Amino acid sequence: MANAEECRAALEQLSRNMAKSTGGVRKAAALDRSLTCRITDLDLTFTGRLRDGRIQDVTQAPGAPAQKAEIRLTMSSDDLVDLVGGRLNFASAWAGGRVKLEAGFRDLLRLRTLL
Repeated sequence: MANAEECRAALEQLSRNMAKSTGGVRKAAALDRSLTCRITDLDLTFTGRLRDGRIQDVTQAPGAPAQKAEIRLTMSSDDLVDLVGGRLNFASAWAGGRVKLEAGFRDLLRLRTLL
């Protein structure tokens, strides 16, 4: 099981990856939306903002998210680290129920480019 610091590092790496992206991926990442990433096995939630192609203002708190974000991810700590590290395919993890993504319909259409 990955720890909270490893999860935060994975989110920072994801942010760097999105910032370096180009074309359709860059356009999809250019949303301005609130974001939560719930880490089920650590009972921890990272909260931030997807803005200008980066995840910004990341904070962490124990338990479930205090507020409903516009984009919500739920997964285990190991799955987060493996997704960002390229060892786990998002589509198969999502289809298998290992990763949950919730967002508005338009956001889901844009985000599919990132996945």
